[in-house]
Amino acid sequence: MVGKSNQSGGKRVGAGRKPGSGIYQETTTVMRVPESQKSVISHFLTAYANKQNTRQLNTNLDTVGEHIQPKLTAKPVYLNLYNTRVAAGFPSPADDHIEKRLDPSEFLIDQADATFFVSIQGESMIETGLMPHDKAVVDRSKTPVIGDIVLAVIDGEFTIKTLSRQKNGNPRLLPANASGQYTPIDIQEGMQFEIWGVVTGSFRRFR
Repeated sequence: MVGKSNQSGGKRVGAGRKPGSGIYQETTTVMRVPESQKSVISHFLTAYANKQNTRQLNTNLDTVGEHIQPKLTAKPVYLNLYNTRVAAGFPSPADDHIEKRLDPSEFLIDQADATFFVSIQGESMIETGLMPHDKAVVDRSKTPVIGDIVLAVIDGEFTIKTLSRQKNGNPRLLPANASGQYTPIDIQEGMQFEIWGVVTGSFRRFR
């Protein structure tokens, strides 16, 4: 009587990590390295993976332009603020319609020595009203909370996004553009990440 062949042992079909499923998204191979160089090579590969991730993130970063400090010595400019609601018309100059006089700098800036302006360059936040070439008002004195629009720096690149949180508690940066061109940025271990300030407002010129 012929005995039943032993099917145990050996390589099973479909076993092991699937090609392209690792952090490098490609097939891996085994290589022998000196024990003393193991940590060096490991650190190099981690840096390489972070660099690749940064390249992929650049399509979502929508980086901001120049940083501009407000002039602390500038004299206030007070303009009439009308209490009537006029739709695309000119407000009545009658004195009884004037609510108060408003200094635009005072309205936009809470703490001048902690505030600066940045230029919006891309369209990732257009649904919050931040359009290309707008000036965003950034206040470094405010503590960011979930839901705030923030100026963040990721691996040396600045971007403005809405602050959120992943399921594991790590930060997540959300765009505001329904086109699908921009996707959320999940902050992962190994990334250099810092929030530089909270966006408290913006302004633009039409002429």
